[in-house]
Amino acid sequence: MSTSREPPAIEWIPERAALRLTGAWLTPNLARVERELVAFAPAVPQVRLEADALTALDTAGAMLLQRLRSRLERQGKGVELVGLAPHQWALLDLIAARLAAGEPVAPLPAPPALEQIGRAAAAAAREGLAMMSFLGVSALALLGALRRPARLRGRAILAVLQNDGVRAMPVLGMLSFLLGVVIAYQAGIQLRLYGGNLYVVDLVSLTVLRELGPLMTAIVVAGRSGSAYTAQIGTMQVTEEIDALRSIGVSPMELLVLPKVIGLVIALPLLTVFADVVAVFGGMVMAEAMLDVRFDTFLARIPEAVYPSSFFTGVGKAPVFAAVIATVGCYQGFQVRGGADSVGRHTTTSVVQAIVLVIVADAAFSVVFSWLGI
Repeated sequence: MSTSREPPAIEWIPERAALRLTGAWLTPNLARVERELVAFAPAVPQVRLEADALTALDTAGAMLLQRLRSRLERQGKGVELVGLAPHQWALLDLIAARLAAGEPVAPLPAPPALEQIGRAAAAAAREGLAMMSFLGVSALALLGALRRPARLRGRAILAVLQNDGVRAMPVLGMLSFLLGVVIAYQAGIQLRLYGGNLYVVDLVSLTVLRELGPLMTAIVVAGRSGSAYTAQIGTMQVTEEIDALRSIGVSPMELLVLPKVIGLVIALPLLTVFADVVAVFGGMVMAEAMLDVRFDTFLARIPEAVYPSSFFTGVGKAPVFAAVIATVGCYQGFQVRGGADSVGRHTTTSVVQAIVLVIVADAAFSVVFSWLGI
């Protein structure tokens, strides 16, 4: 066997207060000898380091040797190092100079701005293609489940309706009520100047039913339920439960994704109607308190101010928003790799992406409805 592959070793020779260094001091072999050097504490004033038997020395070995010299010198001992080859002395002197100067490793230069833009665009394109691929797989799984309805997991869908529908009502109701109050208050300040108190009904009802009700509901559900989907599936990824499901022949799409998508598509329109009612009620309370618009007057004005198409336009957006939220949440869950930090990172990404895509979808609906004259 080549002598350059001999493991590193040290031998203390008390007769001449010398520490003999032998073998190849290379990175892969230094763990054992490093532990021995840490425990090395000779009770002599002068230590001789004999390196004539070193067969190889790389940067890690030279750094370990230099640290040994520095530690002994800090302890007040004289240190004499002999036996190094010229190229090994050059490496040791370089390591000593860098350690003494505390010179940091030079950072890599930042890539040019155009390259950064290109990389970001390429990463966004890859992310978009991966999400579209996941959407296609989900659609195929849904079609397969619709052809064989017995494979739909009714209990899982009901659990989604319970957790993401019924249990979301308190926080959604509170926010919707405050939303109606704020809209009525801000509008009332201006309408009162011109004696148009009654028109607060038009502003509150039309704004809430057509735009803010569905949008507020989707944002709340994205933060509450979309993040939960990512965290659940991501944790299953980390603990290899997803692989276990596949190994026993259970499709993760049918077990984890479809119930969430179907359940949320059912729940979000109902939550939107609930949010609309509560927000309009908040506007009624503020109109009564600030503008002297009675409840019966407010209610009588609503059919004149709001066409049925406005209500159905708002509610009709909700299933699309639900599909976006559930798909993004599940997709980010399947992207988790590593440990808990990855779960947290993808959960945050899921909420941000879902909210952004919901707003983009709402803007697209507005453009389409404008073209259609709705």
